[in-house]
Amino acid sequence: MKDDINFITSWLKDGSSHMADILTISGMGGIGKTSLAKHVYGLYSHEFHKSSCIEDISRICDGKFKLLDLQEQLYSDISKTSSIKVHDALVYTSKIENVVARQSVFLVLDDISTIDQLDALLGSKGFHPGSKIIITTKDKHLTKSCALFKTNIEPMHKELVLQGLHEIKAWQLLCLHAFKCNYPKKGYKEVSYKLVKYCQGHPLALEVLGKSLYDRDVTYWEGCIEGLKKETDSHVNNVLRMSFNSLPSKNDKDLFKYIACFFVGKDRDLTETILKACNINIRSGIPNLLDRFLLSIGRKNELKMHQLVQEMGRFEVHQESLDKPWKRSLLWCHEESFRVLKRKKGKGKLLGLTLDMHMLEKEKLDVSYELKTDALSNMDNLMLLQLNYVHMNGSYANFPEELRGLCMHGFRLKSIPLDLPMRNLVALDMSYSNIEAFVGCYNNSQRLEKRQTLDESCLKEKRLFGSLKILNLSFCKQLRSLGDFDQLPALERLIVRHCIGLLEVCESIEKCVELLFIDLSYCKKLEKLPRNIGMLKNVKTMLLDGCSPGGSRIQNRGMDALELGKADNIHINTRTSSSAFVGAIPSDLKLFTIYLPRSLVSLSLAYSNLSTKSFPTDLSCLSMLKELYLDGNPINSMPSCVRTLPRLEMLSMQQCKKLKSIEHPPRTLSKLLFPVDERVLRKVVFDPNMSPLDLLRSSMVYSGLSYEIEGIVKIQPMVGVEEKVLRSLGWSNLDFLNERHLGANSWESETQQMFYEFGIFSTMYEAEEMPSWFRHRSVGPSISFTIPPSSPNNLLTGLNFCSLHTLKPPVEWWNCFPFTPMMTISNITKNRMWIYERCFDRGILSRDCCVLLSHWMFRMNEMEGGDHITITVTLPNYRVVKECGVSLVYEDDGVKKDEEEDVLGYYKSWNHIIGGDLSPFQTTTGQFILRNRQFFTRGIVLSPYHRKFVPDGPDIQAKKEDCWFRALSPRKPGIIGGAHEGEGESSRCHSSHEKD
Repeated sequence: MKDDINFITSWLKDGSSHMADILTISGMGGIGKTSLAKHVYGLYSHEFHKSSCIEDISRICDGKFKLLDLQEQLYSDISKTSSIKVHDALVYTSKIENVVARQSVFLVLDDISTIDQLDALLGSKGFHPGSKIIITTKDKHLTKSCALFKTNIEPMHKELVLQGLHEIKAWQLLCLHAFKCNYPKKGYKEVSYKLVKYCQGHPLALEVLGKSLYDRDVTYWEGCIEGLKKETDSHVNNVLRMSFNSLPSKNDKDLFKYIACFFVGKDRDLTETILKACNINIRSGIPNLLDRFLLSIGRKNELKMHQLVQEMGRFEVHQESLDKPWKRSLLWCHEESFRVLKRKKGKGKLLGLTLDMHMLEKEKLDVSYELKTDALSNMDNLMLLQLNYVHMNGSYANFPEELRGLCMHGFRLKSIPLDLPMRNLVALDMSYSNIEAFVGCYNNSQRLEKRQTLDESCLKEKRLFGSLKILNLSFCKQLRSLGDFDQLPALERLIVRHCIGLLEVCESIEKCVELLFIDLSYCKKLEKLPRNIGMLKNVKTMLLDGCSPGGSRIQNRGMDALELGKADNIHINTRTSSSAFVGAIPSDLKLFTIYLPRSLVSLSLAYSNLSTKSFPTDLSCLSMLKELYLDGNPINSMPSCVRTLPRLEMLSMQQCKKLKSIEHPPRTLSKLLFPVDERVLRKVVFDPNMSPLDLLRSSMVYSGLSYEIEGIVKIQPMVGVEEKVLRSLGWSNLDFLNERHLGANSWESETQQMFYEFGIFSTMYEAEEMPSWFRHRSVGPSISFTIPPSSPNNLLTGLNFCSLHTLKPPVEWWNCFPFTPMMTISNITKNRMWIYERCFDRGILSRDCCVLLSHWMFRMNEMEGGDHITITVTLPNYRVVKECGVSLVYEDDGVKKDEEEDVLGYYKSWNHIIGGDLSPFQTTTGQFILRNRQFFTRGIVLSPYHRKFVPDGPDIQAKKEDCWFRALSPRKPGIIGGAHEGEGESSRCHSSHEKD
């Protein structure tokens, strides 16, 4: 894999092409295409202005609306803008084409299976020069058949075909999973070799088999080998089936087949609810599948399964009847399902069937695509049925009474047929349908009058909704009302997204006492939101995204002025404008929060056009709330009411384009998501007693203005840095600093920045020579010296390092060089190393000569007299270090330190600095990789240019914990100068002396 990474890296860094470059990675399923592409994307995506990685395209594209979701994701990633949702693939393709034509991008499109997918995601108008696109596919001929290669200017194209691992690498991979090391245990060498030979270098087979054999004795290994030899199918499938055959019960095997056929990519909770109703033991079954690596759970709680594993599960079902699909238990192939229904072949054996007419090429069916409902009449045991965009004629009484899950996207009728058996139905999904109303929505007198007009049989049928737990009516454009919730006593999930015509939700929703989840996102015309929705005691999640201000007004029936006044701690004028309430969310939340259920754990108000002033001052009534999503709103600061949420653990404010400050988020937070773009955001300040945080960000951009994320980075113009701070650093004799007082080079002085991160101060400025007080110098990028002994009256407080850079012609092999200046300080005596990667100042990028000046604070036992130190500067491939120098900074001890101010005290109080907690930045071999983007990543990524200093260890090293960031920590006396605090004015510089 290392050679493949080097190949792709070289391709990525090749800037000789004046057009877009496309790389196709092809090979059999499970060979490692996705892993390789994702690994390279993780290494280099930050180096491009815009990037996007779209995974699992083939499996996700099981309908035209799924392709729309992928287009939306791609467009959002590369445009970084939130736009109005569209439901036309051609419109999205045009939007994508416009973006990629204007700027270079880095894209990874994983598992492409059709030309249509490529055309929809790449368009046909071409990419901006310098763009890089990686495509993974099982069919290497697909790429050059897409529309992009039929233009006058074809993009450059390369191919990489992945083969199986070489024997030594395959052996190491098997041993890694089976023995947790790179070699077999004593006595296992022969059986290990046999298994490696059987798997023929297939990575997934080696991984799955190795994990299934972990901690097993040799006899078990030998039995496994004998079992594999008896199988007659493909090697990979046989390997994967071993894990399937090891499942302890028929229940677990049935559960695996259900998921493989119908539920991959589906929400775990929804799946468990449906399958539990199908008499499947979920409590033990799901863990058993997870333990055998036949199933995994995604970050969004979706069920994930490797494609080879999924195909193996479907193969097991196919074996039930090779040529008579109606005799199988599950039918997932749309063409087979259609022919079974058309020929009315279905019998009592069938338990699940899915048919989506959008997935069929109707011209190949050779028959009418309309179906009769009586085709289902003999399927007595059918429990799962999906009939998307299917035209059915006949009585719906023919539907099986044992149905537990029914999905009918694109249903043509305006209401649900009363003769449809609902007694046992647990989940009903009628998204994208023509339904105008779900049962009725009337006030009490209207409902009574309406019921009197219905005969007893209709009422009886209506009550058969009594088992329904999941109702999904999303994208039903004609839906006007939701009501008669008293007929849904077991309802747990109500999903009504993008119902653009929905006007009201009936007050009878209070009868849904089991309701856990409500999604009314993008129902922008909602006029009646029941006040008693706040009386529901079990609702945990409420999604109200995209309900932005418009012209409609929510009718808050029965509310008087006194109740409205209770909505906030301040006076509220009850005569609001006509735009005060819109969609499910009024533009002024102060009148809305009293409706929210007090049991809420998760609340989303994303993209609802809410300003900071829209929020109340107090949200403590939502005492159970743990997750709050405010993404995409025009807030300029974190609303103060967020601090009143006593249990809040996750706060998301991504895509908030006007967000300028986040001050003191709740100390209970464990996850914070926000845009780290200082073109708008200026300051993030944390509570000193905060809990450890998991930080996620959308971008990291510096443009030369004041900017601070407390505990991570502080940037300020040099003209604004206090004199006493500069003196404490030993920076009192700098020409460009003296010139600022004389008004010279005003533009330069305004753009020169002071960076502070990891306990390191630094600045870059244009100059042709280093400061004169650097007496100990060395030609080239490295310098070595020995720290002289110090005394109590001559305390070492820090180290100044300076280097002079000049431009040079760029060389090849970009991957061998960092993209920003990298300083490496190695204490050879104590075997410690810090590798710091500093961002470029934008105003310095094009200058012929510049100086990088830095000050490093160290803990006492990390830099002491007698230590031998080596410092090396590594620059991008178009710059070279002319010379460098070092100067040690000492502090006189003659001042009464306990009476004086430590001007660097605030900087020393940061937690993740040299002398503080740098464990999240430490490699497995002990070095510290100091770059600020690692505050927002899940691990340490070692690039080729690191290998000069970190020769051993894996390229990607995961962090031990997700939540580890703390901005501040108690001041520690171990930091040089921290135990002896004194005024910066008493600092003085001495040049170090190299040991002979």
